[in-house]
Amino acid sequence: MSSESWPPPLKEWVAKCLGQITDTNRSEVQAELKQVIADAFAAHTLWTTDWAGVQLKSLLPKPVPVFNNLKRKNIENTQAFTKKAKKAAQKNAATAYTTDFNDQAALNRRAQRFQREHELEKTKGTREGGQASLKANNQTAHIFFNNRTLASGSASPIIVDELEGDPNVKDWDPSTIVGTSEEIFKDYLRLTSELNPKTIRPYVVLQKTLIELKDRWRNKTPYDWVCNQLKSLRQDLTVQRIKNEFTVEVYEIHARMALESIDINEYYQCQATLKTLYDLGIPGHVEEFTAYRILLLLHTRNRTELNLFVGQLTPRQKADKAVRHALEVQRAQAMGNYQKLCDLYLTAPNMGAYIMDHFIDRERAKGLMVITKAYPRINLAFLQKTLAYDAVEDAYKFLVDHQAAIFTNPYSPDIEKVIDCKPANQKLAQVFEEKYRKVTIKGSI
Repeated sequence: MSSESWPPPLKEWVAKCLGQITDTNRSEVQAELKQVIADAFAAHTLWTTDWAGVQLKSLLPKPVPVFNNLKRKNIENTQAFTKKAKKAAQKNAATAYTTDFNDQAALNRRAQRFQREHELEKTKGTREGGQASLKANNQTAHIFFNNRTLASGSASPIIVDELEGDPNVKDWDPSTIVGTSEEIFKDYLRLTSELNPKTIRPYVVLQKTLIELKDRWRNKTPYDWVCNQLKSLRQDLTVQRIKNEFTVEVYEIHARMALESIDINEYYQCQATLKTLYDLGIPGHVEEFTAYRILLLLHTRNRTELNLFVGQLTPRQKADKAVRHALEVQRAQAMGNYQKLCDLYLTAPNMGAYIMDHFIDRERAKGLMVITKAYPRINLAFLQKTLAYDAVEDAYKFLVDHQAAIFTNPYSPDIEKVIDCKPANQKLAQVFEEKYRKVTIKGSI
């Protein structure tokens, strides 16, 4: 009898029975299953039996036997057993008649009970951290308790019926840390020990901290101090797992300050975290920092990642002014159009020029090598305009830094100086190879 000829209800019933088999009842269930199917086949009732209602006796829970009082003569027969033998016999009897957990409903109830006990145990451990932590939970709305009784100041247990997480915490659970510190400013220190809620500022205090830091920055407070405070703020957000629009704002502000202060390494750390937050769907200035990332990839000359990243841009991102500008910079660099690239440097939106500052001299040097190879002599004023320098003196300093300040009239005023291109080109090629051969930046994305 092939199983291919079985009716679908029979196949489903067999699969259900096989799924309830354990090591202890395997042989018994298989034997009864074969016998039931063979009997139905012999009686020609395979297609007429309501298989969903058939129950195998071997899969039913085993009843717990009730022991009657032993008769006196049986007691006399067992007196010969030693105390150790009695304990072993009692243990075997208890094992033989334990509740059968193969019943799916019983298993589900058991799992729910263990899960509830686990949650209550974790909650109890969190409360033992101190009443100050519970107070912070109510004040900062990081943990909300519904339908519960809080017994503050007493030894009675806290009854918790339902736990809800803070919407600011993406991966909240009852063990999420909530700070209780009221200090506005705190120095940044690397974590080397177990977290203490008393040294961590809660969400409400962190919001006040950011407002104060922005005011200090406007009042020309040194960047090193502001950066230290922002890193401490970011750390408190991280350990409390707060991920919302405020978190994005903190990282965006720190990234802009880092660009303005030429701290490219700190900017890279902020950019990497912002990418993760944007991927979670948290709103922010996505297009602005998308443009910055394109410019940074142009700076590091990471063409592989740049092509992948540009290929993933959405139509909305490509339509943004800052992203369009960054893509035009990419196109000008790829085509060797140094004059167009320098013009784009002057018209960079937002803080794009701060990023271009890191590679504009490299592109200017490339352009100057092309110019000095194409012309025998060029005027310094023409070079200043072509390479987008604010003054002739800046163009002259660029030539000195690249050992290309070779003029046909070296004693004339800067505005009248004429570059001797052939020797300047030879020096420039040598310096370019030494100066721009590698790009070393820590903290890259």
